[in-house]
Amino acid sequence: MARLKEHPILSIPEAELIEFTFEGRAVPARKGEPISSALMAAGIGVFRYHHRDGSPQGLYCANGQCAQCLVIADGRPVKACLTPVDPGLAVRSCRGLPELPPDDRVPEMAPLETIRTECLIIGAGPAGLSAAIEMAKLGVRAILVDDKLTLGGKLTLQTHNFFGSRADCYAGTRGIDIARLLEDELREHGGNLLEIWLGSPAVGVFCDGKVGVVRKGSYVLVEPEVLLVAAGAREKALAFPGCDLPGVYGAGAFQTLVNRDLVRAAERLFICGGGNVGLISGYHALQAGIEVVGLAEALPYCGGYNVHLDKLRRLGVPVYTSHTVLRAEGSGRLQRVTICQVDGAFRPLAGTEKSFAVDTLLIAVGLSPVNEIYLKAREYGMKVQAAGDAEEIAEASAAIFSGRIQGRRIARELGRACIIPEDWGSLLATLRSKPGPMKRWEARPIPGRVYPVIRCTQPIACNPCSEACPKRAISMEGLADLPAFESEACLGCAECVLACPGLAIVLVDEGFDRERRLALLTLPLEFAEDGLRIGAQVDTVGIEGEQVGAGRIVALKNSASQDRRRLLLLEVPFEDRLRVAGIRWQKIRETGGRAAPPTRNEAIVCRCERVTDGQIVALIRAGCRDLNQIKSALRAGMGACGGKNCTELILRLFQREGIDLKEVVLPSHRPPETEVPLEVFAGAREGGWR
Repeated sequence: MARLKEHPILSIPEAELIEFTFEGRAVPARKGEPISSALMAAGIGVFRYHHRDGSPQGLYCANGQCAQCLVIADGRPVKACLTPVDPGLAVRSCRGLPELPPDDRVPEMAPLETIRTECLIIGAGPAGLSAAIEMAKLGVRAILVDDKLTLGGKLTLQTHNFFGSRADCYAGTRGIDIARLLEDELREHGGNLLEIWLGSPAVGVFCDGKVGVVRKGSYVLVEPEVLLVAAGAREKALAFPGCDLPGVYGAGAFQTLVNRDLVRAAERLFICGGGNVGLISGYHALQAGIEVVGLAEALPYCGGYNVHLDKLRRLGVPVYTSHTVLRAEGSGRLQRVTICQVDGAFRPLAGTEKSFAVDTLLIAVGLSPVNEIYLKAREYGMKVQAAGDAEEIAEASAAIFSGRIQGRRIARELGRACIIPEDWGSLLATLRSKPGPMKRWEARPIPGRVYPVIRCTQPIACNPCSEACPKRAISMEGLADLPAFESEACLGCAECVLACPGLAIVLVDEGFDRERRLALLTLPLEFAEDGLRIGAQVDTVGIEGEQVGAGRIVALKNSASQDRRRLLLLEVPFEDRLRVAGIRWQKIRETGGRAAPPTRNEAIVCRCERVTDGQIVALIRAGCRDLNQIKSALRAGMGACGGKNCTELILRLFQREGIDLKEVVLPSHRPPETEVPLEVFAGAREGGWR
């Protein structure tokens, strides 16, 4: 089984094991985990076979935003990523379309229930939880709904320390810990004011001001005075030949498998996309003992935080900027990925192809807001607000603070007396701001003393290092400015090393061994210590992963002040003391082999209906400018996801063909937002067929 046995950050609990069957085969599972995670842990990557052409389908989003993981569980079609395993559950592949029940049964109908509340909050991630806390403190009655079975949203996947403001949004704390802190605060203040409905997706909003929610298998209408949409974001898709192979899936799905469900989801993986999601996923993979073969980014630079990029480079991950994935290949599942260089217009350059043998390809090419209900509610004239990524895509620290602001705004709109500090708006703008331009980095030694070397080269909203220093010797002009150490007052406590979310600070002790001209470095460590032993020699690297030389491990220390981050004490030649930023963790085994000839030429754009880019381009060239016509002709956008994943890809094809998007008619949007069995809409009672 592909289960994590150890992890440097996550504890591996003794989980209760149960058994279910897949295609008649007994499969062990952790009680309560999703079917998809149990199957992946058992080495089963093909969940279904498409009704159009029988192609194998595997996990893709693990977020309920597509239907690629559809399976038949106890005779019912369900999404494997949202359906927990029960003992004895009989699961089988969905081959073709699910069978309809006999048509001679008449259900007993339950009356449709309408529930009124002051506020309905859609989404229990960082923004929704923060808003619910603020409203509960101010006495607002609310209902919080989420389609997942746990609170916290994407926070439950984030094992790294957060950036941002320590005082305002838990900067310096790991996402998984922030989820617990917010949940504890919510339950402390929620009391009788807040109802929490988990496993309850909001599936539509209607012109009468009501929102449809599937709660415990029953369809109910919620009529709020104010609606707050904090449903987060979905990952953007990318179309290339082979993009639909099992083993090609979103980086968020990978984080779900590894960090939430403790599944060792790959052996060798490649990443497409150099934003924060892709960079962080690569780091999480290395922590789980998975080899990261490389990362490709189509832009000439990676758009994520430079400290994340530098971490990967130091750890031994090759980064290919101005490159994209050309194709993915394999028999039944991914076996090889080919990348190539692109020009300024992102067109592939012939002769630059490189192929890599991998079993997993992570797609991390950006996020789109899950805001369909918000837009419809505005169209209907409802009192509605959005928070977090549903309002604007940014980091989770911004989502937390955004939720706090919107929670107070809604409370005030509902007549509660509350204050929204004047500076909160500017602070939120800072938290949402993009990284500033790169600065030239230069170390400033203090001869004979102990001092930190701070390798921040890009202004981002982050202040844990300045807050951690007991002497306040690290200064910042503003939250989004670079920190500076310009003092001789360093105690050598290494609190700044432990606090920095970017692992960008190294403590230098120049007086360690003057006779042998050796300096002592204190570096942060977030990896298992198994391969490290006192006295061992390791390869040292610079800020961007360039080879520096060698160092010897002097000690490994744990500190109570920063849970699960350790300190690595390393002696290095004195002349290397300002150049060493880390140690090489992963040995680069290859830089890409000769590309094999392509085996297929068209890319799947609409996964639900297996519509290719060639089919869509043919209609565009024939004069089609209406996505509704494309839907009618090809069924693109008519599948289970409702066009959530393919609409943006189709619009890109229009742009590629030189069509101004102002000429293109967007598809009509209608509920439901996610699949709902007709028996649920009809109010058929459980077991009430006669």
